[in-house]
Amino acid sequence: MRWMGGTALSSIAASSVPEAIASARTQSARLASAPVKLSHDDNAFLEEMTLRGCTFFLEQGDPVSGQVLDRAANKISSGGFDNERRIASIAATGFGLSAMCIADRRKYFPAEQIKTRVQATLQFHLNKMPHQHGFLFHFNDVRTGEPLSFSEVSSIDTAIFLCGVLTCRAYFSDDKDIVDLATALYDRVDWPWMLNGGDTFAMGWRPQSGFIQSRWNHYCELMMLYLLGIGSKTNPVSPTTWDAFTRPPMTYGEFEYISGADPLFVHQYSHAFFDFSRKRDAYANYFENSVTATQAHKAFCLSLGRGYSEDYWGVSASDWEHGYVAWGGPPLMGPIDGSVVPCASAGSLPFLPAECIHNLRALKDKFGVDAWGRYGFSDAFHPELLWFDPDVLGIDVGIGVVMAENLRTGLIWKTFMQNSEALAAMDLCGFQTE
Repeated sequence: MRWMGGTALSSIAASSVPEAIASARTQSARLASAPVKLSHDDNAFLEEMTLRGCTFFLEQGDPVSGQVLDRAANKISSGGFDNERRIASIAATGFGLSAMCIADRRKYFPAEQIKTRVQATLQFHLNKMPHQHGFLFHFNDVRTGEPLSFSEVSSIDTAIFLCGVLTCRAYFSDDKDIVDLATALYDRVDWPWMLNGGDTFAMGWRPQSGFIQSRWNHYCELMMLYLLGIGSKTNPVSPTTWDAFTRPPMTYGEFEYISGADPLFVHQYSHAFFDFSRKRDAYANYFENSVTATQAHKAFCLSLGRGYSEDYWGVSASDWEHGYVAWGGPPLMGPIDGSVVPCASAGSLPFLPAECIHNLRALKDKFGVDAWGRYGFSDAFHPELLWFDPDVLGIDVGIGVVMAENLRTGLIWKTFMQNSEALAAMDLCGFQTE
């Protein structure tokens, strides 16, 4: 299949940045004044996307360790573990735990099968996975749990995993084993250790060389890391750490928001679990900040030309034709070549529902045969180059599944925020309802 996108390319290429921004702002104002009501077809699309995503986490999670593969083939015709792969991602496993809650609520799989998977995952990670002060290695052998030689102990990926753990603790609150295992995993984390004597968290630690020098010191997906550390009942860090990371101002045309010139996912990941809507601290309403960041990103894409349009936009860290790349904007980051990354708009579904659903449905309708597989969208694709990624990535499937459910029912927000530690942390950081 080849995308004949010449007309869209020429018209968008002629568009100016201000015109793209004006279009985004007009649609934003309409959304703000009239909340989006999902149509039957919108719901049907999101249901299929969610089911396929949850199927990935069930099929590509090892039944003994519960670890989820970092990536898997998307074009397989029938279920089964991708035996060509061995690399598991601790972050993908965290999203997988949350996906099991969604799958249970929507009755995608037998309840006992889901609960057994959750219990196995928690038991393995508590009792068999190597860790340092409770922090887990980023990449591990999917069956043995042994860390891969190139992997670091990752603070942020441990945080994503723990968000999934705490979601399961709240969702399966009537199961004492799950509650006890989840609590033990969270309570053993030595959060001050990862500060490494500073005011901000280190990005990680390596057995050979110790702490990574880079720190989580400017606004990005880090909010969940700090809130989990501040809310800990056993080894907390001071609430003053919340004030220690910078919040760089970003201006793109008329859009003003906080951002560190990073890929779009940084405005999504913490929001997948912590409910920041109608709340603000001394610095910002972070939900509205992510709304603005998504508007700016869409306008940025449209201003580039390169085939981007109302039906085809969104770039976040992902595969591309030549490997894996962190790309996005504004400002321009990475070799953006006209590829599209569906998880960019899928992860922003609660922020711009109408525009993100329109984009995702258009992508499926136009390119579904090539871009849509057993687990939903391929990670990225570039139709004009006839390139469609054969894989899906666990974290990219995960952010889409969780945010689609949050848009439709708020399930993960409502469930995760039942954890007293999350509420206490936001209170300690000065969040107030607007």
